[in-house]
Amino acid sequence: MHFAFTDEQAMIAETVRGFFAEHATSARTRKAMAGDGVDRALWASFCTELGLSGVAILEDAGGAGLGLVELAIVAEAAGAQVAALPLLGHVMASQALAVGGGDRQVLGELIAGDTIAAYAHRADLSASGDTLNGTIEFVAHGGIADCFVVTTNDAAWLVAADAPGLTVTPLTTMDQTRPYARLTLNGVAGERLSDPAAAISAAHNAGFVVLAAEALGGAQACLDRTVGYSLERVQFGRPIGSFQAYKHRLADMMVEIEQARSAVYWAACAIDESSDEAALAVHAAKSFAADTFFRCAGDMIQLHGGIGFTWEHDAHLFFKRARAIQTLLGEGAWHREQIAAMVFGDAA
Repeated sequence: MHFAFTDEQAMIAETVRGFFAEHATSARTRKAMAGDGVDRALWASFCTELGLSGVAILEDAGGAGLGLVELAIVAEAAGAQVAALPLLGHVMASQALAVGGGDRQVLGELIAGDTIAAYAHRADLSASGDTLNGTIEFVAHGGIADCFVVTTNDAAWLVAADAPGLTVTPLTTMDQTRPYARLTLNGVAGERLSDPAAAISAAHNAGFVVLAAEALGGAQACLDRTVGYSLERVQFGRPIGSFQAYKHRLADMMVEIEQARSAVYWAACAIDESSDEAALAVHAAKSFAADTFFRCAGDMIQLHGGIGFTWEHDAHLFFKRARAIQTLLGEGAWHREQIAAMVFGDAA
């Protein structure tokens, strides 16, 4: 199968790459890290100027009516700059509300950028009717969210951040561009979504694609920045990129990235086309792209030498983001187990 962007998708890719390269600078990301982990000016521009906060939401729900391929294009560009945005939670929550029968007013506020949402899942969360009890750990951008979509394996609710009985505790986070929080629910009332199965499926598929595409963009940025450094750094009278061992490491990174690219856009396209391979594809994309990003981020540090280990260099931002993506929404081993079960059935 040959996959290529349409003219519209190519234009979106060019636009978002330029936008994030210009605005999601290292200085702005580090300033956000020193605060609550979100570049709010960047998020406002993303939602209002680009109008891509509803990129994968159906038009009748107030979105742009595009698909997960376009969402992957956006997430890839954001990941290439390690942008400090609440994109993951926003995408998962808005997808859940859009297809799960959620509050359309809240969804409109999310798409407009007036409200920030986070997504929280715990399979064994205690629920008595629409009253929730329990603790959910590691909720991305939970500390700054205005509302939450809370799900179990078979139910979903919309919960306001100021709901009585809800305590949100910010956590110390390795990746300071995507801080976590703990939700403690003690008799919290939620607004139940009418189609939880559709909401959960859409949210998780979109979340897997966003993380995989972010990882792809980050891995490509690691390679591009390392290639640039190899042409500038001179040792023994020649650029270090001319040494065979160095070139082999760069070539290995490129091969891994191209495989990850195929996996990411296979998954996004499979979901958009309602393919029978969609479930397998998203697990493959998330696990492979996350591992690729982690390897490339580690290579980036090593191939930059001493400067790559310093706080002043951005290599550590990519490394921490890569490590966090490996863990978010299931580690690679869990995703590979899902693939094995789909392929081999009971024999797995």
